[in-house]
Amino acid sequence: MPVSSIAQQVQSLREDAQKALESANSLEELNVFSTKFIGKKSPIQAIFKELKNFSAEEKKELGPLINTLRDEVQLSFETKKEQMTQAELNEKLKQDWIDVTKEYPTKQGSQHPISRIQKIVEDVFTSMGFMIADGPELETEWNNFDALNIPPTHPARDMQDTFFVSTGEVDTNKNSVLRTHTSNLQIRSLKEHGAPLRVIAPGRVFRNEALDATHDAIFYQVEGVVVDKGISLAHLKGVIEVMLNKIFGKKIKMRIRPGYFPFVEPGLEIDIWWEYKDKKGETQGKWLEFMGAGMMHPNVLKNCGIDSTEYSGFAFGFGLTRLAMMKYGIEDIRLLFDQKKEFLEQF
Repeated sequence: MPVSSIAQQVQSLREDAQKALESANSLEELNVFSTKFIGKKSPIQAIFKELKNFSAEEKKELGPLINTLRDEVQLSFETKKEQMTQAELNEKLKQDWIDVTKEYPTKQGSQHPISRIQKIVEDVFTSMGFMIADGPELETEWNNFDALNIPPTHPARDMQDTFFVSTGEVDTNKNSVLRTHTSNLQIRSLKEHGAPLRVIAPGRVFRNEALDATHDAIFYQVEGVVVDKGISLAHLKGVIEVMLNKIFGKKIKMRIRPGYFPFVEPGLEIDIWWEYKDKKGETQGKWLEFMGAGMMHPNVLKNCGIDSTEYSGFAFGFGLTRLAMMKYGIEDIRLLFDQKKEFLEQF
C-alpha cells in the first residue's frame, strides 16, 4: 500500500471523526464515538498495524501523521465530554437548586407513645416528691436477683426467662444478665442514697418471651420504692390511687388482693377496672391485672444496708409499655417497635 493511500485514510478519518463528534448530542453518543474512533478496534488502530508493512523511512513519515490524528481525536473527545458533563451538571443544579432563605413547609414530629406516657408518669411522681433513677441495662445477678431475695432456684432465674451474659465466673456478683426488671435500681438507689428514699425507675427490660400481640422480649417498666419510718400499706394504696387518677384523668376503681413476690412481704396484686367499647360499640368492663406491689422484705433492706427495725418501705412495679397500650388504645405491642410512620403519626 503506497504512503499516499495511508495519508488519504488519515485525512478521511479526521473528517469522519469531526462529523461524528459534532453530531454527538449526549454522553451515551459520545461513548459510542469513543469506541468507534479511539477503541482498540478503531480504524486508527488498524492503520497503526499497517505500519509494519512499510520501510523505516516510510514509518518516520506516516507515524507522526497517525499519532497526530489519534491525539486530535482524543483531545476533541475529552473536551466535548467535559463540556457536556458540565452542561448536564448545571442543568441538574438548576432543577435541584434550593433557596435556603425561603421558608419551606415543615412537618412537626411527635413523641413516641412510650416516651409520652413515661413523661406523664414521671410528672405525676415528681409532684409527689419522688426522684427519677436510671441505671445500666446489663446488670449483675446479685443486683438483679440475689439482693432482691430471689433465690437461685426461683423460676425467674431459669434460662427460659432471662438473657444471661456469660463471663465464665461463678460469683453472682460478677455474672451478668440483661435486667429482667427495673427493680435492680431500687437496690442501687438504696445503696447510693440510703433511707429515707422515694424513687421511681422507668426503663427498658429484657425477657426471653415469644413475640405476639401482647408480649415482646423488650419492653418498658416502672419500679417505685418508698422507704422511711412508719411506712405502711395505707401509704402504698394512696400513692397508687393518686397515680392512676392523674394518668387517666378520672377516678379509677382498683382492687387489692394477695400475691407472691420474693422481694415483698406481704405481696399484693393490684387490679384496675377497665372499661372499653366492644365490636357493637357497647361499653363493657373487666378487671385487669395492673401491677405487683407490697411491703419491702426485710432481707432486701438488709442487703442494701438499711436497718429494717427502724425503717419500712413499699415497692411496686408495672409495665410502662402496657400502660401506653391501655391509655392510647393500642391492641398490638409490635406496633410500638416496628417504626411504621403511619402508626406513629397518630400521636
